[in-house]
Amino acid sequence: MQRTRVKICGLTREEDIDAAVAAGADALGFVLWPGSKRAIDLARLAELSARVPAFVTRVGLIVDQDAAFVEAACKHLDLLQFHGDETPGVCESFSRPYIKALRMREGVDLEAAASAYGNARALLLDAYKPGVPGGTGETFDWSRIPANLAKPVILAGGLHAMNVQQAIRAVGPFAVDVSGGVEAAPGIKAAAKIDDFLRQVLTTYPSKFQ
Repeated sequence: MQRTRVKICGLTREEDIDAAVAAGADALGFVLWPGSKRAIDLARLAELSARVPAFVTRVGLIVDQDAAFVEAACKHLDLLQFHGDETPGVCESFSRPYIKALRMREGVDLEAAASAYGNARALLLDAYKPGVPGGTGETFDWSRIPANLAKPVILAGGLHAMNVQQAIRAVGPFAVDVSGGVEAAPGIKAAAKIDDFLRQVLTTYPSKFQ
């Protein structure tokens, strides 16, 4: 059976990294877009990423940012997550593999996106809210996701311990991505919520495997 991987995003503190790792998170996300309440700069990224142990993936969230900045961030990351209007060529121009985030606005063509971003390691699907590139805290209609999309799906948007099992059973994603759903306040994670979220994920399998 395929287990669902977990990414905890929006990390800003050492103790939250420790809690996420202890709970069994597969990946940790660092928001490098300055418009976010969870944003960190390169100096802080260097400090936090150095705390992440082997076999836990360090992911940097980018939104249409300067190439020199992104390349500098790559020194402290294993994977890039592009949340803006970056073309496939831009996404592929850096020294790290990438995933492409898509906001599920009306009319989005996921199959066309999977083809266009053919070198992406996965597509991250998030709720659409005008002017907000991610971290909306809102879900979207999961039935809009094709069952046999050509790229692995990372499901984001409004997930928390009370709905993540339903999401996994409905979508069967490769991974789930949570930020606000495990927080006490923006950028401040709650260890108990992280533990509860991971517990729910690790005891659930997509309906097709049951």
